Amino acid sequence: MRKLMILLALSTALSACSSSQLGGTDSVSDIKVVASDILPEPTRLDLFEQNRPYLIGPFDKLTIDVFGIEELSKQEVQTDAGGRISFPLAGIIEAAGKTPGELEEEIEGRLRGQYVRDPQVTVNLKETVSQVITIDGQVREPGLYPVIGKMTLMRAVAVAKGTAEFAKLDDVVIFRTVNGQKMAALYNLKSIRRGIYNDPEVFANDVVVVGDSQARRLFKDVLQAAPALLTPLIYILQTN
Repeated sequence: MRKLMILLALSTALSACSSSQLGGTDSVSDIKVVASDILPEPTRLDLFEQNRPYLIGPFDKLTIDVFGIEELSKQEVQTDAGGRISFPLAGIIEAAGKTPGELEEEIEGRLRGQYVRDPQVTVNLKETVSQVITIDGQVREPGLYPVIGKMTLMRAVAVAKGTAEFAKLDDVVIFRTVNGQKMAALYNLKSIRRGIYNDPEVFANDVVVVGDSQARRLFKDVLQAAPALLTPLIYILQTN
């Protein structure tokens, strides 16, 4: 009965903020609370987002060419578990988290002058095992990060160097597309740390927003309506 009353209160609060902006782009016309405390996993099609820049991750296979230098052309390399590669004359390079273009610039910088007058490097992705998530809000280093193996919300925050000093740990939102439907879930990092509920898994193309941000303000009325919730809240976002 208590959960039903909370859901009714949340539905009222959510309808009041239906004209808010999600991430400054999508206009939300209808928000529905789901009677579940588990955010569904994305489908295989949901995991492949064509508009996201690709970030190199551990165990990716790359082809690297240095124009005009046969010994440095068509070099096939694979990043190690830490996302590093070894390239002739350039040494060990931290490739994880870089785009292919950024890695090209890194190699050119190491070769320029001492070994090659004006190096022109091309990096192509041959095979990948990693995809990316977005971590935003009150973390020390917001940005795009590779998803390697099974990653949870707590691990994702740790990858972004942890939360900021005054971050709102009880206001953490995961945005996800499930079978083409945009969804969101509200979590409390304090509750996860205390073992009140499980640390949820995050997937490629998820957007994690920690604490106060433009995207999280969509749910400010929810937090006011039920500030003491001890389970995650799952929403379906209907967009125009």
